[in-house]
Amino acid sequence: MKTNAYDVIVVGAGPAGLTAAIYTSRARLKTLVLDEGMPGGQVKTTHKVSNYPGFPEDIKGTDLAMNFALQAERFGTRIARAIEITSFDLTSPLKRFELDEEEVVTAPAVILSTGAKPRPLGIPGEDNLRGKGLSYCATCDGAYFDGKDIHVIGGGNSAVEEALFLTQFANSVTILHQFDEFQAEPTTAHEALTHPKIKVLWSTEPRAFLGEGQIEAVRVQNLKSGQTEDLKTDGVFIFIGMKPRTDLLDGLVELAPGGYVPTDESMATTIPGVFAAGDIRVKRYRQITTAVADGTIAALAAQKFVKDSGMRVAVA
Repeated sequence: MKTNAYDVIVVGAGPAGLTAAIYTSRARLKTLVLDEGMPGGQVKTTHKVSNYPGFPEDIKGTDLAMNFALQAERFGTRIARAIEITSFDLTSPLKRFELDEEEVVTAPAVILSTGAKPRPLGIPGEDNLRGKGLSYCATCDGAYFDGKDIHVIGGGNSAVEEALFLTQFANSVTILHQFDEFQAEPTTAHEALTHPKIKVLWSTEPRAFLGEGQIEAVRVQNLKSGQTEDLKTDGVFIFIGMKPRTDLLDGLVELAPGGYVPTDESMATTIPGVFAAGDIRVKRYRQITTAVADGTIAALAAQKFVKDSGMRVAVA
């Protein structure tokens, strides 16, 4: 296998990771970004972004993600797309990753920005019907439900925003929420509550997904009456939060409740030379803007670490 040396390796190509790469590359550190798919993280699955500074009009999530990647590459970042990390070592002074059993890459500093993945409900039928009318991504799958009657599970910003997005395809959207009011921001909640295609079932939780080869119904329970019923559906979208992707740190650091990674104010983990940024990190708010801030801080801290370590390998 060929071996390539870098100053900084960023794992994850969401807003945090790509921002970090922009900063380290501009500092003339040889930078590699590793991503299991295409750059953008969760941003690329968002149909529109309305609150990112610098865009007076809404911008598509896919377009914003592409802009992040293009900017990083303009400054010299190498982005390795659709790769698999087949082995790794984060504890040695020179960190090491084996990619697709074909290439070994090393660097003294690593920034982990692997983000999060949708949190499953863990109820009967979920595993069997995933991808068969059961989805976690409205932007990815919404167009497949043109003219259909569908259900959305959740009541936070993501759930309500995605329910609104789905109205451009679906005949009707029914939101199932365990509480008596949305946790989404007031403007978004109001838009959903006044939308003619949206209906809300409050104090309601799903108990099972039903169907043979394709979802046909969702079994729900009213939390106040205890009554259960099967609601016919053409599709279900689940938005109940995210689970941090911390597989690379299993057994290496003590994770906080919820599986998030503790860091200090410079985004450093307890492993020298390993930093964490974005949605995997312990923090109160998780937004594109906070991910970008994390990436900036992690990059500046990594830059100092590489300089102080005396292991800088090349000028990008």
